[in-house]
Amino acid sequence: MFEKIVPLGIAILLTSCGTPEFREEKNICTSTWMSKIPPILRQEMYNSTQSRQVPTGQTICTGYGNFINCNQTMRTEFYTIPAVRTVDLNESRRDAQINACTQSMCVKKYGNSECK
Repeated sequence: MFEKIVPLGIAILLTSCGTPEFREEKNICTSTWMSKIPPILRQEMYNSTQSRQVPTGQTICTGYGNFINCNQTMRTEFYTIPAVRTVDLNESRRDAQINACTQSMCVKKYGNSECK
């Protein structure tokens, strides 16, 4: 089963990147629309979830002859902390224009939206 899933996943990843022609058209459209709709970067607060290992208070000991090895049992604890991230306010609008431009250019040059 695993032998069938991995090659399929790799094939999907490779085809999702598009053809070299598609990437070329997308690069042209990206450079055009980056100048038409430049990034507007803002910082915003959000809650970041992180995890840490904490002891449960239990200990598991195993013995090998005269040697005893004891380990504390741990559990994962999740906690939230405030954090700051930078976002581009124009990203979604610009990405929509880049995608439309790329598809349009592919249709004009190759007769389909995938540049095949």
